[in-house]
Amino acid sequence: MPRYASYTTTVVGAHSVPRWYEPLDRLVAAGQLLPGDFADAQLRATQAAIVEQEIAGIDIITGGEMHRRTHNRHSPPNAMLNHFWLKIPTLSGVTRPKPITEHDPNVFHPAAVCRGPIPQALDLGLVDEFRTVSSFARKPVKITMTGPHLLAAVAYDEHYNDLPRMMDDLAKLLHWNFRRLAEAGCKHVQLDEPYFTVATDKEVEAAVAAINLAIEGLPDDVHVMVHVCQGNYAMGPDYDGQIGHRYFDKGRYKADLVCRIECDGYLIEHDMAPRYERYLGDKQLAIGAVDVQSPNIESGQQVADRIRVHSWLAPEQTLITSSCGFNHLPRQVALGKLRAMVEAKSILTGNRK
Repeated sequence: MPRYASYTTTVVGAHSVPRWYEPLDRLVAAGQLLPGDFADAQLRATQAAIVEQEIAGIDIITGGEMHRRTHNRHSPPNAMLNHFWLKIPTLSGVTRPKPITEHDPNVFHPAAVCRGPIPQALDLGLVDEFRTVSSFARKPVKITMTGPHLLAAVAYDEHYNDLPRMMDDLAKLLHWNFRRLAEAGCKHVQLDEPYFTVATDKEVEAAVAAINLAIEGLPDDVHVMVHVCQGNYAMGPDYDGQIGHRYFDKGRYKADLVCRIECDGYLIEHDMAPRYERYLGDKQLAIGAVDVQSPNIESGQQVADRIRVHSWLAPEQTLITSSCGFNHLPRQVALGKLRAMVEAKSILTGNRK
């Protein structure tokens, strides 16, 4: 099992989305700009995300998932879902509104409709993303991918009528893409599964089996993490529904089932860490000690204190991250939170400059 050094810093994935994404998206729709113009803007936003993570001193970076969005209108999970749904022919095309959480019964998101079998070999663009980000980055690059449970559970299923079967086929597709990633030299992979607390135990057990299928047989030097969160999305008037609470913070937190995933570790919110004490074993835990639902920038000491609370967790098992992605936060706030993570690392390791 590959391990990161104690208090390694990493991000969940998404970086701050520029506010100009929205008007650019409208200009493309109006025919005043070409899709290629937007692709150029996405590339430049990716470069900025890389630079800001590296300036802050983050150890394992991403490309900010900037190319997966053309706007930030719908709060996650739809940005990552839509990006990958559109790449799968039997899930692309028509969408239908769907409620996502009992917290907000009047909030609906566009959901894909599955109308045929999911192919087992189809390029989802992960290798191209890895090569693009790596060409600009000086730090190790992590590629994030929506997990089979979220991809399946939020869609309308008109083909399988069987969620475990649909998840298994998605897992086989993810496995094919992860193998290509490993062959391209990627050593850091993350799956995102924020929908576990609202699902039944039986459903999560099937999801765990699907995730294990997706990561089975990857080379020993590929580090696989799973991000499990409560849905820390949608603050303020720019988001549909103006949701200011955790999106999926309802239901049993299933750390016992999550820890059956045969990965190297997990990324979770700092207040969820105690749930893992009995089940984590020798895996690593990335503590989401900066809060993406708060517009205030934490100090490094605040982040370090949130991590120290979990005294049961050995330093060699402890990593530092955020509670979720930074997509909805202003750039300067996201950068400040990244710097706080790095300062917390220096406090916890005793290597303050």
